[in-house]
Amino acid sequence: MSIIGVGIDVAGIERFAASLERTPQLARRIFLPQELLLPSGERRGTASLAARFAAKEALAKALGAPAGLHWNDAEVYVTEGGQPRLRVTGTVAARAAELGVRSWHVSLSHDAGVASAVVIAEG
Repeated sequence: MSIIGVGIDVAGIERFAASLERTPQLARRIFLPQELLLPSGERRGTASLAARFAAKEALAKALGAPAGLHWNDAEVYVTEGGQPRLRVTGTVAARAAELGVRSWHVSLSHDAGVASAVVIAEG
């Protein structure tokens, strides 16, 4: 296996919250319905959403940031063990296949007002 791409992104949590408040439909454009909710059915917190947004940006960078990727063709989810994972479909899956990506590694964090994510595409 070899590394095909690495992406990193950071998002200011307050700035991201202001964007969501200013543009209410933004969350639905960026996230799938299941990404907006905790397993309990409650709405996910802004810091967590900002980290997921950073992961989608980092994913695009790991793929070379091509035009035409759709936000909802990438899902950030967490396993029962608490590990973040990516599920890709559509435009994102097509670009990943074109590059030979076979697996993803993702790390999310948020602290001190900043959310961050790293994505590694492995082939």
